[in-house]
Amino acid sequence: MRFVCRNFGLSDMPRRGLTPQEAPLEVLLLDIEAELSIREQGREVWCEEAFPVAELAYHLALWLQSPSAGHEDFVLDSMQAKEGLIRVARSNGGWRVGSIFTPGLWTSPVAWEVLVAEIKRFDRAVREGIAGMGIDPAFIPEP
Repeated sequence: MRFVCRNFGLSDMPRRGLTPQEAPLEVLLLDIEAELSIREQGREVWCEEAFPVAELAYHLALWLQSPSAGHEDFVLDSMQAKEGLIRVARSNGGWRVGSIFTPGLWTSPVAWEVLVAEIKRFDRAVREGIAGMGIDPAFIPEP
């Protein structure tokens, strides 16, 4: 299972008349977007062209820091999208990733350690993409 993000950009920040340095946290989380796909062994489980990847990285990091990590499911409660756009759910065989928009498609179950390693890899990719746009990614907590 893999989170793949590419083609980073700032969606509405220029329209808002803000620079990344003066934008509040919620604007950074919503306006830093990239194409995001969830892939598994060459199969695309889900994809979105302009996804708020900074917001996803932010909330996944908070989830991994919480006492409920490894015990409760993760549901992205986005400020701009329907709740459950990205879900991480525990199943009998491990942890699976999916979306409410493709309810029948899930990744195969993986062990908790594999999931955490992939979230951390995704976090690094998002931080690199954000830094590549000249923005300090320090507003995203460490997972």
